[in-house]
Amino acid sequence: QVQLVESGGGSVQAGGSLRLSCAASRYTTSVYCMNWFRQAPGKEREGVAAIDSDGRTSYADSVKGRFTISKDNAKNTLYLQMNSLKPEDTAMYYCAARYLRCRWGRADYWGQGTQVTVSS
Repeated sequence: QVQLVESGGGSVQAGGSLRLSCAASRYTTSVYCMNWFRQAPGKEREGVAAIDSDGRTSYADSVKGRFTISKDNAKNTLYLQMNSLKPEDTAMYYCAARYLRCRWGRADYWGQGTQVTVSS
């Protein structure tokens, strides 16, 4: 199965930026859809962004215009550029892969997460 390792999380002030990375290994050629999810304390896990094998992207309404998902196929790496961060963006962020076409909120394999904390 594909293995996913996130990095790039940290603590920033509101209005700041962070860039998350997800390094993928093993069976990456079979992955059709890559996603970022997040889960804040006391809340359900939610989809943040997705990108398919053709580079088409989708975003949660709450992050549109602020976050950008991208990937570098040669490096087997997924990215999430987060700008204009808000305290409500504070959450554990997870990289996830799916072997079928993108379907919002669905994934097959998950990384262990990287913490993002945004202070006022």
